[in-house]
Parts: sequence; structure tokens; C-alpha cells
Amino acid sequence: VALKKMPLHKRSRKELIVSEIQIMKENRHPNIVNYIDSYLVDEDLWLVMEYVDGGTLASILIRVFIEEGMIAAISRE
Repeated sequence: VALKKMPLHKRSRKELIVSEIQIMKENRHPNIVNYIDSYLVDEDLWLVMEYVDGGTLASILIRVFIEEGMIAAISRE
């Protein structure tokens, strides 16, 4: 698993986080990192997600140039 620690005191729209968690709970797909559980620890929300080797999509996009057609294919999946 992978843990994502989110400090809640820095977030002004906590209802958006709750909404996002609800959407993640309801949707499971082999091409999306799936939500497992969440915990409130002091002032932090800890999200438990599937572990995906290779890093985040953002870290890949910073290092690699992807042509528009490939972006469309990834988005479609």
C-alpha cells in the first residue's frame, strides 16, 4: 500500500476532500490507483491507496515528453 498524508489545517475546503474520498470509494478500475481506507490522525488525513511502482504521473510528465496522441490514449484509458 501507499500512504498519502494530507494536513487538514492547510485546507480551507474540507468538504472537497470528503467528496473526493466518497468518489474514490465508489469507483474501482484496473487503470486507476484504488482507494483502500482513510484515517484521521491528529490534524492530518491519511489516505491508504494501492501502491503503484514507478512514481506519480506528475513526476513522469515532468521528465518525459508525451505527444498529444499518447496523452489522448492515456486519458481514454
